[in-house]
Amino acid sequence: MGVGRRAVVEVSGPSLVILAAGSARRYGGLKQLAPLGLNGEGVIDLIACDAYAAGFEDIVIVVNRHTGSQIKAHVAQHWPKGRRVAFAVQRKLRGTVDAVLAAEPELDLTKPFGVSNADDLYGRRAFMMLGQHLAEDPNHCLVGFELDRALVGDLPVSRGVCMVQDGRLTEIVERKNVRRSRRGYLAKDGVEPSHLEPTTTVSMNLWGFQPSILPLMQECVARHDFEVEKEVQLSVMVGELLRSGHVRFDVLETDSRCIGVTHASDLPLAQELVRIEIENGLRPKYAFEPL
Repeated sequence: MGVGRRAVVEVSGPSLVILAAGSARRYGGLKQLAPLGLNGEGVIDLIACDAYAAGFEDIVIVVNRHTGSQIKAHVAQHWPKGRRVAFAVQRKLRGTVDAVLAAEPELDLTKPFGVSNADDLYGRRAFMMLGQHLAEDPNHCLVGFELDRALVGDLPVSRGVCMVQDGRLTEIVERKNVRRSRRGYLAKDGVEPSHLEPTTTVSMNLWGFQPSILPLMQECVARHDFEVEKEVQLSVMVGELLRSGHVRFDVLETDSRCIGVTHASDLPLAQELVRIEIENGLRPKYAFEPL
């Protein structure tokens, strides 16, 4: 895989936690390394490229004990030298809240941090918004995407539907089996409304947190009954915090396209969307090259 010239730039900024411990059962392979770029760059490579460009100083990658060594070897071979990249192992796959807590020992707790999936390409502009917010604003935040710019392919997916008022997140509801249909967008999960507007704001798990969130995450995991529900997700935890009324989340609404790879059949379309971004000047031809 070619990544072009690797210039090391001294920067100071927030950390990014990339959640790469998922087992990717629906994809059927290591989708964190799915070759989206023109030169075979994996999803995680392009995410890191966008994060560095947006001012994120260091990255913590959360992996599982089965595939972590493969991801670590890939990063060592292809990412720029001179950047701080740490790895944390999520011992049990108990959801995204637990995954962030696995990264806590590797975080600088004097500064804010972002959280992203390892299989969603959020776009350079979305990361720039997140990096700027974390550098300038003390509030937690979520980058919100429009639903019709957050689906790739026709197979059903889950999306966190957001209610926003005056730029603040007031509620987030996880909707399942969301897909396109002749009637627009439908969520076949027994929750009303089943019809979702194309401009519905949804979460794609691109978050910005202050360190004060970590004790709240620890409390959430401590009281969760994993025998009843095997995982606890960030969207569920944030929903509970919003209902308590003690935590504020700003919503950074973007028109960026989120290119996700959920199913193996999504890959050709995702590759085409990345190619179009490059042609439109939205990302460099080679990962880690300046734009």
